Amino acid sequence: MMLKVGELARRSGLTVRTLHHYDSIGLLKPSGRSDAGYRLYNRDDVARLHQVQALRRFGMALADIGHFLAQPGASLPDLIARQIDSLDHQIAEAAKLRAQLSALRGQLLAGEEPELASWLTTLEQMTVYDKYFSKQELEHMPIYRDAAARDEWAQLVAAVGEKMAAGISPADPAVQQLAVRWMTTFSQHAGGSAEIMARLDNMWAREEIIRAQSGITPEMRGYIAAANGETKLAIYAKYMRPQEIAVMRKHFQCRAREWPELIGAIRAQMSSDPSPAAPAARELAHKWFELFTDMVGTAPDARLRFRQAHQNEPVLNSGRLMTDELLEFLRQAHAGA
Repeated sequence: MMLKVGELARRSGLTVRTLHHYDSIGLLKPSGRSDAGYRLYNRDDVARLHQVQALRRFGMALADIGHFLAQPGASLPDLIARQIDSLDHQIAEAAKLRAQLSALRGQLLAGEEPELASWLTTLEQMTVYDKYFSKQELEHMPIYRDAAARDEWAQLVAAVGEKMAAGISPADPAVQQLAVRWMTTFSQHAGGSAEIMARLDNMWAREEIIRAQSGITPEMRGYIAAANGETKLAIYAKYMRPQEIAVMRKHFQCRAREWPELIGAIRAQMSSDPSPAAPAARELAHKWFELFTDMVGTAPDARLRFRQAHQNEPVLNSGRLMTDELLEFLRQAHAGA
């Protein structure tokens, strides 16, 4: 039995554009073509699509999935076992939450007021982390599993909050030291993975309950981004002209907080539809180009010197959320637009 691309898209929950994109990058080639030239997929193709989507859910980038599946040791049973483990974890967490909610409901129906600890336990179990990370990723993420790491973050957030409340400029050396400490801690607690850092930042931006628990507000993220920008401006000054540095400083002070939110939206778009030709992708590329232009300007030589700075200065890429994969996606989307 062979499926046309439209039927496979409908039954898999994907878009035809996504399947076309998988074909164009060599990730999922159809085994046949109809007389009219339509793509036709057989059982082996569908099994491979299962692997691709499973690996996507585990957080693997499209660029890495092809290399992984090409390895002789890539095993579909092992991959399905990982999915089962992940589902078992979700079922166990859901069962714990159900039991807690049932206890709360029983207390309320009996006219009792549940203790604060009961509400907090329920909130802790209503975690949003599973929306962003696999079980395996959470097991290696100190900020999730390690109470000491969460305490460290709480102290850091409190220290930054004090500087903000006092109205201290992000350019202040003490704030810049906090920003360096913030990014170093962020990297360590994300297991050193830029991909995990990006998804954590996206979660902080999107999930109100996480912001309430952590105290990491959009304003605080923007404040740290501006302070981190001041640290990097001293390095950029080796490559950029004084007037260009002045423009970049204004950008960091006024628009730094827009970058994490935009990067989160780009990642969400790539996850839902990896095609750079999608209208939503082109719209995001337009926003990225406008924001980048506001930071660097339109002069080709300024952009060249900016890229040279990133090539020559590793510290500029420390904690960087805009990965090469995202940049390539945006460049293709912008070129198409």
